[in-house]
Order: sequence, then structure tokens, then C-alpha cells
Amino acid sequence: MPDIAILFVSPLQVALSCHYRIAVSDSNTVLYAPEVLIGMLPGMSGTQRLPRLIGLTEALPLILTGKNVPAQKAKKIGLVDQTVPPIGPGNKPAPEGNLEYLEEIAIIAARDLAAGKIKRTKKTGLVQKITDMVKDTQQFRNFVYKTARKGVMAQTHGLYPAPLKIIDVVAAGQDNGIEAGYEAEIKAFGELAMTPHSRALMGLFHGQVHCKKNHFGTPQKPVETVSILGAGLMGAGVAEVSIQKMNVILKDMNLAGLARGEQQVYKGLDKQRKRKKITSFERDTIMSRMSGQVDYTNFKECDMVIEAVFEDINIKHKVIKEVEAVIPDHCIFASNTSAIPITEIAKASKRPEKVIGMHYFSPVDKMQLLEIITTDKTSKDTAASAVDVGLRQGKLCIVVKDGPGFYTTRILGPMMSEAIRVLQEGFGPKELDKAATSFGWPVGVVTLVDEVGIDVAVHVQDFLGKAFGERFAGGNPAVLRDMVAAGFMGRKAGKGCFVYEGGKSKNREVNTAAVELLKKYALEPKGADSVSDIQMRLASRFINEAVYCLQDGILRDPVEGDMGAVFGLGFPPFHGGPFRFVDTYGADKLVADMQRFQEIYGPEFAPCQLLQDHAKSTKKFHPAK
Repeated sequence: MPDIAILFVSPLQVALSCHYRIAVSDSNTVLYAPEVLIGMLPGMSGTQRLPRLIGLTEALPLILTGKNVPAQKAKKIGLVDQTVPPIGPGNKPAPEGNLEYLEEIAIIAARDLAAGKIKRTKKTGLVQKITDMVKDTQQFRNFVYKTARKGVMAQTHGLYPAPLKIIDVVAAGQDNGIEAGYEAEIKAFGELAMTPHSRALMGLFHGQVHCKKNHFGTPQKPVETVSILGAGLMGAGVAEVSIQKMNVILKDMNLAGLARGEQQVYKGLDKQRKRKKITSFERDTIMSRMSGQVDYTNFKECDMVIEAVFEDINIKHKVIKEVEAVIPDHCIFASNTSAIPITEIAKASKRPEKVIGMHYFSPVDKMQLLEIITTDKTSKDTAASAVDVGLRQGKLCIVVKDGPGFYTTRILGPMMSEAIRVLQEGFGPKELDKAATSFGWPVGVVTLVDEVGIDVAVHVQDFLGKAFGERFAGGNPAVLRDMVAAGFMGRKAGKGCFVYEGGKSKNREVNTAAVELLKKYALEPKGADSVSDIQMRLASRFINEAVYCLQDGILRDPVEGDMGAVFGLGFPPFHGGPFRFVDTYGADKLVADMQRFQEIYGPEFAPCQLLQDHAKSTKKFHPAK
């Protein structure tokens, strides 16, 4: 009897070994080979079976990216042989009924296969036969390998060994036969399993599992209706990720702003429709869950209010007073501030136990992290509700204690300050960006400042500088203030450190006027100015402040510290986060680097006590299990 694979969420490696594959044509059914995402390769002959099943040009992108393939596309490319529609609930719950129905379909298919009624070979015309002949040549395969390697290097800068190893293993099987491919796969799997990259990426995987749990328990009253104040880029983004699971009230000060926000939400849903993730009917049904308004009508029905208004404490105090006058007693007030302490915001509240921070990252629909901030007065049930909402929005949730800059904004501050000093020393914006990306950051540090907004960076640096003093010293803050005064506020203004013609960020040129302005504040390099030194100057200040946050009790544990840095700020995933980096690189080596920089630049490089304690012992932030 033939082996039949039935697929809901794909155990693809097992399915590939079967004679026939059947998938449910449901939006929740996806097939994927995720091993590359944890620094590994498909180790159950997936590197050999998949290219033979769907062809080299279809298989390599799947194995190299770990991307999901919906059931219908899987059928189109030959990854599955048959799709069946899901059935709704009947005498049994839908999942149970679906499984029984699929078993019946699978038994029929197995019998038909055994009887020769199902033909696996496809009829092909002359054009397809010629195409297949070309694809089977060594010249074509070499071209595919070369193109794949070029793409991998462009995406990873050669910092991740798994993708390049995957190409080599696939090539071994394609060029020298499947047995040679199996041998290469086994050898490469063992090699990759021993790399620090795979250990770091596996740590992130376990961290994601940790951050997808609500460690505060089940909320007393689940949030069914959420109101969002401010229909700008951030507010509309929060609405878009909320509307899938909750009713949403979107409020703005005027109809024009409200219309822009509603249009942003619609475009986001319509993009899903174009990608065939949802139907037009599902898009319109989801949109019907949102209502827009310019007053506080219907706020008495809210279970949670999320404010996304301007970063001004007086405005936030005014808003919280207005909101508390119209919301029910159980309703939670959440602030999307990125730096203002929640304790300060809660001072205007009559119910501080119901006030919490929910810091989203832009663009909200793409960034996975949600940083939830609790004060000493925030109740456990309020925290449970905030985490529950975040998880339903599809976010990875970290929960931190209140303080200036919380966790993510705080740890970014010292690195930004150091980047300004490096620019003052004569390092060009493009050169500094290249140094950052070659360390593993997804975007350069100068580009990041432009994306955040130089005016926002000034506001945050001034705020954190007052809170933490010399530890946040580095570059001259006047550099950024002068750039703002000159109108160079970053990408949103068309000019920052770079020039953004037509809003485009690719192939951008350096803003020569900004470079001239920098010359006014030029500093003489002091010797620690090699690329590796600059990379470590930036990284060490970032990592040191992360360890300070654990030492100060802002973080609950190193796992959430790593998750926040990687998924909120783009810390290189193959390093596993700042705490995993310390374990791998060595706390003693990092402290020695920082002490060397401290002698050159001053007390801002002084390693925190917890980091020094780890340097003097064999303690790890992530002990081996």
C-alpha cells in the first residue's frame, strides 16, 4: 500500500518521503522547511527529495528562506498532489471532523494509487520538454547555484553558514547522484549543529516559544473592543493588527486624519487579499469590525484604550483625563510611548492600577515585538490583559519594569551616541553603515537614525542623557540639533544624513550639507578607529546597557532581553541577542575591550558590575541544560 501524507501544518520532511501528499486548502495550511531559520538544513533527506520533486529553481528558495507555501501554491508547483476543502463543524468539532474526512480521502487515494488509477506523470508539451531538458544540463544548474550564492551573500553578507552549506549539499546530490547527496547532507548537518550560529538561532526559537505564553495568567475579562487614539502611522498600524481578533474603534482629532488611518488599514488587508491569504469577502468582513470617529462616542463599550498620540507628557495627561471620564471601570489605559515613564503618565490617572505601557515598533504590521511596561501600581490582571491582547495581535511579548527608555529605547541610546562620535571622527555615513551591517545589523546605524527621525533621536537622547548622565555620553548632541535646525530630520523630510529622492531609500547619496555640518564638530581620532574597533565600540555600549537593565531589574530574565534586542532593534540574530553574545564571546574578553576603550574615551565605557561579575567567574546568562 502506498504511503499517504495528510497535511494541516506541514511536517514536510516526513511528507516528502511519501508517495502522495494531500493538503487542506485552508488559509491555515502551510508547507515549509524552517531548518535554515535555526541555522540548520533539512536533515531527513529534504535537501535531496525536494529538488527532485518540484525542481531546483522552486526548491532552493524554499529551503534557503524557510518561507511558508500555502496549500494552493503547493499544489501548483507540485509539492502536494491533491487539495481538499475543509469542512465545518457538524456532529464533531471541525478539526476532528476534518481529520476523519481526510483519512477517508487518503484511503481512497491509496487504493487508487495501488490500482494504477492515479497517474503521477504529467503530460507535457514540446515547449515544456525542451525547458526540462535545459534545466537538466550542468550549465543551467551551475547558473542556479551561482545566482543562489549571490542572493545569499547579498542578504547575509556571508555571516550565516547554513544557507551556503545548503547550496553545496543540494549541488552534491544534483551533480553526483542522490547517494552522494545523502552523504553530504549528513556531514553538513553535523557540522552546522556544532556552530555557535545554530545554538544562537535555536536559542531565539526557544525564546519565541517563551514570549508567546502569558506568564500572568488568564485575564478576568478578555478584551473584546479596543479603542485606539490617533490614526497616524502607528495608531493605524495597531488598528490593523488588532482588527483580526477584536472590534476596533479608531479615533482621531479630525476627519482627514481618520480617513488616512482607515485607508492604511484597508490597504494592509487588501495586500493580504492580493497575496491570496484572505478573500475579498474576508477583507470586507474584517474591515466591518472597525468604526472611526472624532469624539469619544461609544468609548463606554471599550475594554482597552491604546493611545498613540504625540510624545508630550502634557498631551498624554490631558488624554488620560478625557478618556477616564467616559470609559467603564474595568477598561485598561495603555500608552504607546517609546520613552516617557509610564509612572509619570499614570500620575494623571484616578486608576493607576489600570495603566500600562504597550510599546509597538514601526511598521507595526511587520515588526514582531511588543514591549509591555508595568509600574509598581499596575495590577497583575492589567498585565495579563495586555499580554493577551499582544498575543492575539500576533506579537512576541516581553514584559519589563518602568524606567526611562524602558528596555529597548534605553539600550539603543548609548550606541547612537557612540555612532555620532564616530561620525565626528571623520568616518563617513556609508562607511559606518557598512561597518554595522558587516557585524550583522540588518540596517546601518546611520540609516537607522534617519528612519527613526533625527528630531525624535534628539528628543530621546536629551531625555535619556538627563536620566543617566555620563553613561550616555559620546558624540556631541549639538550635531543632531543643528541637523534638525537645518531641516535634516531624516527620511520623512527627504534629507537626513542621506538624501532620499522621491522618498526612495535605495542607492541614496550622502547629504553633503550634513557632512559639512559635521566638520564643525570634528574630533581627532584617538586610535580605536579600525573597522573591528568601531564595531565593538557600538556593540559593547549596546550590550553593556542591556546588562545594566537586567542588573537594575528592568528585565525579568536574559531571554526576554535577547528577544527584545533581536526582534525590536535588529541585533544580529546569529549572535542570539546581547546576553547570548556575552556567553559566546566571553564576558572577560568583552570587559577587557571595554576597559581599553574606557582608557581612551572615558567612563561611558565602564562595564557594569553584573558584567564584571560574569567576567570573574564561569557564570553564563544562558547556562547549558
